[in-house]
Amino acid sequence: MIAVLAAAGVSLLVALLGTPLFIKFLIRRNYGQFVRQDGPTAHFTKRGTPTMGGVVIIGATLLGVAASMILAGRPPSASALLALYLMTGLGLVGFLDDFTKIRKQRSLGLTARAKIVGQGFVGISFAVLALQFPNANSRTPASTRISFLRDTNLDLAFAGATVGLILFVIWANFLITAWSNAVNLTDGLDGLATGSSLIVFGAYVLVGIWQLNQSCQRLAAAGPGCYEVRDPQDLAVVAAAIMGACVGFLWWNASPAKIFMGDTGSLALGGALAGLSILSRTEILAAIIGGLFVIIVMSDIIQIGSFKMTGKRVFKMAPLHHHFELSGWGEVTIVIRFWLIAGFFAALGMGIFYAEWVVS
Repeated sequence: MIAVLAAAGVSLLVALLGTPLFIKFLIRRNYGQFVRQDGPTAHFTKRGTPTMGGVVIIGATLLGVAASMILAGRPPSASALLALYLMTGLGLVGFLDDFTKIRKQRSLGLTARAKIVGQGFVGISFAVLALQFPNANSRTPASTRISFLRDTNLDLAFAGATVGLILFVIWANFLITAWSNAVNLTDGLDGLATGSSLIVFGAYVLVGIWQLNQSCQRLAAAGPGCYEVRDPQDLAVVAAAIMGACVGFLWWNASPAKIFMGDTGSLALGGALAGLSILSRTEILAAIIGGLFVIIVMSDIIQIGSFKMTGKRVFKMAPLHHHFELSGWGEVTIVIRFWLIAGFFAALGMGIFYAEWVVS
């Protein structure tokens, strides 16, 4: 528990104190946000606000985890390293996208092909590595079984290890792409993605701690409700570090934002969420815990699908928060109400998670 608190505390302080320094650096370099021309007109006033704040979130997370490991007197586990690799790797893709926008002085960054290649390399390598590194109990960080609250009987390796590896790579990359795009779409109003993310990662801190206390590897007489997760404590540490970084960053990102996380932050946070869901064996549960992100993605899918099929739009603008913005809701009102929705889904997910353990 001390390691979890240390990770959260250090990352929070690094983000809280480091963000204003990074803002000054970005202002000196004239690294500002470029606003999409088809977005709400009220957003034009945000043009020039420093972006790429995700660098601070990633850096604070890495320092938080490092401090926790030093305090514990041990190196990070394979699961922790894989989660951080996925977060940092996708953050690098986002950074290149943000930097391209600034360099070319437009709201479009990397080409779609470049993004796919970058995300694909990180995602595929993560998936392959996640099935390696068995510990003394022969448990690898990830499993080829589809998971809900724990691994289910639906095994992707039904036709052998090779088929299982291929299908797992496809499944893992679907989750990585879905979550990174979900957080990216949510990052449209000051503090919306940051606040929603800290709620979700806070839930994953509790998931990791609970799985640690009920680990099949720790209990002398493991019952049917124990968890087969390889490194639950380190996953809780990573989640706590990300949560702390989001809290510190939100101090400066709340309306009116002094800095935006950019694709650097949104892709990194989405990747971290995907990684934690895979490594903690809660892949489908994550869709409930992160329900707000799912709703926002679905609003975009519905809008595009409706327009292509009927030529009509369901919402005034997608993603969903822009619909309410054009309906006359204030930005702060939308953000706070969406935070409440995020909190409801996180609580619902945790309730389902605990209830399953009680009855098992």
